[in-house]
Amino acid sequence: MASSSRAQVLNLYKVLLRESQKFNSYNYRTYAIRRVRDAFKEKKNVDDFHEIQSLIYRAKENLQMVQRQVTIGQLYTTDKLIIESPGTQ
Repeated sequence: MASSSRAQVLNLYKVLLRESQKFNSYNYRTYAIRRVRDAFKEKKNVDDFHEIQSLIYRAKENLQMVQRQVTIGQLYTTDKLIIESPGTQ
């Protein structure tokens, strides 16, 4: 892997992890982080330049999707339910 491709992949990995941390829901956040780590770990031994470029393109598309989902999740947040005990009024 060329050094510029390596730097690009590492930067993309960091950005995907950073964006995945922004999910409000614990379940979505942990799934996204685990999925990013697993996908990059699975493809770490790829040597073909064209396949690397294809994977980078797909990762950029996934990054845009994660950013959209985080934004949508932040738009439609719900307030936490507050339960008062009967004697505190």
